Parts: sequence; structure tokens; C-alpha cells
Amino acid sequence: MTNTTTPPHDDDVPWLGDDERGAWMTLISLLMSLPTAIDAQLKRDSGLNFFEYSILSALSRRPGRAVRMNTLALYAGGSASRLSHAVTRLEKQGWVRREVHNSEIRCTEAMLTEKGLAVLEAAAPGHVREARRLVFDSITPEQVGHLQLICRQLVGSTSPELAAALDQAIVEAAAEGGAADGAAEFDRAILEQTAASPCTAALEEAVVGHAAASPCTAALEEAVGQVLDEAAASPRVGSHD
Repeated sequence: MTNTTTPPHDDDVPWLGDDERGAWMTLISLLMSLPTAIDAQLKRDSGLNFFEYSILSALSRRPGRAVRMNTLALYAGGSASRLSHAVTRLEKQGWVRREVHNSEIRCTEAMLTEKGLAVLEAAAPGHVREARRLVFDSITPEQVGHLQLICRQLVGSTSPELAAALDQAIVEAAAEGGAADGAAEFDRAILEQTAASPCTAALEEAVVGHAAASPCTAALEEAVGQVLDEAAASPRVGSHD
């Protein structure tokens, strides 16, 4: 079969200008280097990677320190398989446990244990110091506002659902007059974004906003979890995300 697709003419390609290309290259450099630096500090000082830290942090902020797995995927910014793999590792350390709740739809929750909370509390000061060193010590207070504005615009392009939750959380936290309330308001806003479809057909739906054809079944969730758990236990599988 002959491929009749005509490649776009060079004039139709929105090539980047010099300023745009420089900004793009700088952004990509940041996206590659900042997570690596944060990861390195956490691994060195706490034995956690940033994704695992994000999971523990998200669980710690919820009443009862428990979050449904589909919502946790949005909190931590990971795929279904990556989340299951990471939670399995945290379970083996005794820092997290999973519980299945029977209702109209069976849902699995991840729960932070007392041991996991202690690990998080020990890791948090070093993580915050590194975040300040890498980001806020390098820019002026005025630039902090610019950074927030630019990042918000980009989040609006990459994940409108997360951007909507972020906007709501920032407004409500300001109305409450306390930075400590911001995390809780952000959590609640994210929960509202996913409340219409608990235990969706794929954890990815909460992350990328794709519509699911049908709700997840317990059998599918358990089967996927078992396969991923077995893969995580295999010596042929790497231990990092």
C-alpha cells in the first residue's frame, strides 16, 4: 500500500524564533535537572525518591491518612503502573498499606502507617531546605510571583483538571488567611475534580482526563495489582522509577 501522506511544507511548520527556542531549551533543561536534584537529596538523606515522597506527603494530608488509589495518582502525578509499583515498595517497608473497601463499587485505598508518617516527618525538613536552595534562593520575591504565573499558564495547557483544582485551592487558602490551609484546600479541590467518577476504569483518567468507557472492576484492579507486584518482586526488574 502506497503512503500518500504529504509531509507538511516548511512554511506550515510553526518554527520557534530565537527567543522562543532559547526559552524552550531553558525550560527543558530545568525539567530535566530539577527533579534529578530533588531526587538525589531525598535518596541520599532519606532513602526515598521524589515520587515516593509525594505519595507519603499526599497521604499524610488526608483525614485518616488514606486516599483512594485513583485520586492518589493525581496527587502524585504518576501513571497507574508506576503508582502501583511504588505503593508495593512502600508496603514492603511497612510505610503504607492497601485496604479494599466494599460499597457500590469496590475501591482500594492506600493508607499511611505510623512508621511511614515518621519517615515522612524525618525527610521533610531536608526536602524543604533543598527546594528553597534550588529555587527560591536563586530568584527575587518579585520573580516568585512571575514564576507562579508562568507555571500556572503551562499547567493549564498540560493538565486543565489540575489547573482548576490549583486555582480553587489558592483562592480558598488566601481567603482562610493561612499557608497551612493551602495543602488541605488543594487536596479538597483535587477530590472534587475526581469525585464524579470514583474508581474510574483507569487510574490514568484522573491524570490525563481521558473518558473511561466503564468503571473499574475489583477483579481488574486486583489482577493488575498482582501482576505489578510480582513484576516488582522479580530480580530482573529495576528498583527505581
